[in-house]
Amino acid sequence: MLFLPIILSFVELVRSQSCSITTQHLTDPPYENYFYSDCNVDAQVVVTSPLSDSNLTIIGPRLIVAWPAGNSGICTFFQPQNGPNGTLSIELVNSTLGQPLAAYRSDSGNSYPDVGVQGVIAFNASATLTIPILGSVRTIRDFTEGPSLLQPSIQNAITLRQYNGSGASYSRLWLDNETISTFNLVPWQSSNSKITVNPGNRTISLDAGFYQFQAYFNYPQLQQLTPQQVLNNQSQALITQQPDQSTSLSFLSYSEKLLAGAWRFLTYFGRDSMISALLLEPVLSTGNASAMEAVIGAVLERINRTDGSVCHEETIGDYATYLNLQNNITSTAAGFTYPMIDTDFYLPILMSVYFSKYPSRVQPLLSRQAGQVDTANANLTYGQLALLNAQKIINITTPFSSNQSVQNLLHLKNSEIVGQWRDSTYGLANGRIPFDVNCALAPAALRAISQLTKIPGVFPNTTSTNGLTNYSSWSSLSLTAAQTWEEQTLPFFELNFTASTAATRLNQFTSQSTFYNGPTHNDSLTDVTLHAIALNGTASLTNQTSLYSQPIPILHTDTAFHLFLLNLTNMSSPAYQASFARLINSTAQSILRPFPAGLLTPSGLVVANPALSNDSTLIANFTNSAYHGTVVWSWQLALMAEGMRRQLATCNASFVPQWCQDPYVYNNTKTAYNLLWDNIDANRAQLQSEVWSWTYSNGNFTTVPLGSLPPPPGVSGGTESNVRQLWSLTFLSVKRDEEYGS
Repeated sequence: MLFLPIILSFVELVRSQSCSITTQHLTDPPYENYFYSDCNVDAQVVVTSPLSDSNLTIIGPRLIVAWPAGNSGICTFFQPQNGPNGTLSIELVNSTLGQPLAAYRSDSGNSYPDVGVQGVIAFNASATLTIPILGSVRTIRDFTEGPSLLQPSIQNAITLRQYNGSGASYSRLWLDNETISTFNLVPWQSSNSKITVNPGNRTISLDAGFYQFQAYFNYPQLQQLTPQQVLNNQSQALITQQPDQSTSLSFLSYSEKLLAGAWRFLTYFGRDSMISALLLEPVLSTGNASAMEAVIGAVLERINRTDGSVCHEETIGDYATYLNLQNNITSTAAGFTYPMIDTDFYLPILMSVYFSKYPSRVQPLLSRQAGQVDTANANLTYGQLALLNAQKIINITTPFSSNQSVQNLLHLKNSEIVGQWRDSTYGLANGRIPFDVNCALAPAALRAISQLTKIPGVFPNTTSTNGLTNYSSWSSLSLTAAQTWEEQTLPFFELNFTASTAATRLNQFTSQSTFYNGPTHNDSLTDVTLHAIALNGTASLTNQTSLYSQPIPILHTDTAFHLFLLNLTNMSSPAYQASFARLINSTAQSILRPFPAGLLTPSGLVVANPALSNDSTLIANFTNSAYHGTVVWSWQLALMAEGMRRQLATCNASFVPQWCQDPYVYNNTKTAYNLLWDNIDANRAQLQSEVWSWTYSNGNFTTVPLGSLPPPPGVSGGTESNVRQLWSLTFLSVKRDEEYGS
């Protein structure tokens, strides 16, 4: 099955008397995605219907309605009444109600009106609605991605009743005792269609035919930014040149925050929004009520005032109330998580990029009072919270700046098994000291702090009231520390293999892999340099150093962070110049070598590859169905492409790095840049989705949705990709530079 998320129904802009209506249809078989926005509601509807080649243990008929407001949703699962699994198919159809969606709005008599969407859904055979889930997207994800978890306090509150004579209505009062989610299903223009309500087990039975559905709730809505408001003045042409992408960006952009992805992540994620803003910065709107300030403001608003940590994810709506009750707190207040060690560093980097270009925005943004979302920050300004974050970064990087030992590198938090963007079970191969945080993010953030000290109004130019912090010294202190981190971290992660050793390991991989049985491409090998995805970081009871610094030999794309965020300067030492040359050359070679010798497949550049690991466990875990395994992430393609372009551009600068003067390294880098872009262009059909995978058979790669594959061993549920992910829209900004054409 070819995975082609094509725009079937082009973006429609329909003017009504009251407001603009925007609709979009994206197909990602077996998922059909429909978006609807107007001045009352923003919603996404996902229809899942099995295909002839679907894995029926994973894929079944399902309807999801998801709203950014409160990260809320309704999910209904169906199964055939009489036939075997796979015989029931469902689809939305155009009707006089909508094409295929229309708004639903009614005055509920509560604080907020009932708002949602409605349309007509067709069933090819008789069906049973087996499981309804109403309330939160997080509740739906607990069921679809975990071991089918349903919380009794949530699920038992669902009521089922006969509706409108011939229909059925599911509703649930949220844990806030005010909001109600409702799902109605009624026969549509058919006297033969029939619904039977089974209140005892909360199921309904229905004949083949057409049915009107209504999904709505009474909850305060967000203020969406239009495409014109999201993009800056110089980039307005993108609205007509790339209407599908600019419309998707608008759906994920709101005055308070940008959302991570649709449908599974319709809420704030700090890392996602800041990486997206860094890649989209050339095209995003700036100034008051802009997309850039929505990102920066959302991050500052949610900083943990106790230690300056940046929030990874917020929990809002019904799920926030649920989690509060688990802690014996009766409250609807949002919750904020801080498990990551990478997210802190993106903030000063983004602020430096923005305020260096727009210093007049320092005072308006940083003087804003916090506390509208995170009430714990109510008596602080955004500027004070930014200061706490910068102080934390200086504090945690000082030990390594003073003593370059592996123990002083940045580790995952003791209580966490994840801590950066590869935040899944096998993402870091049980590593504790990640490459990206130590070799790229920490030095880049320190350089950014140094730059921010030079922009009036960002940080105080005085000593703190307790006399312990001399802010005026941060400029030189951070710059010196940044250089230490740049120059001294890469050697900890560098690994070298002979071509013979690499060939032996490739043979081991192809003999043990459960998903790839093709050629090893040994003929593409020379001696191999790679930079470990992480260091193990777990001290052995008998040897406190050997295991602690053990590099994990997984080929990966995280070297792109170093290329994107850091440049060599005339202050770089000869040793670092040589180390960087090996880094960029090994990155280029990982693109030039086809999988499994490298990272490149016809479906895209995979973000991790265990083929050179010499480890059976890693080979079993880093599969084509693992969320951060041998799969393709769109934003990593963008980051790598832009990172390589930035480094190629330094070869034309006043200071020419050493690697540029080495024809072998330069030509490898330039050739890899163009090969990567050829590959990106060949995969345009799925670039805006979150992550995708592939299968290999009879010498051919076939691109497939990640969610259509069984999960790797030890993972309870598969991971379904978002059809639109914020950082997968960055190709609106990231373009091929023809100056470096082959």
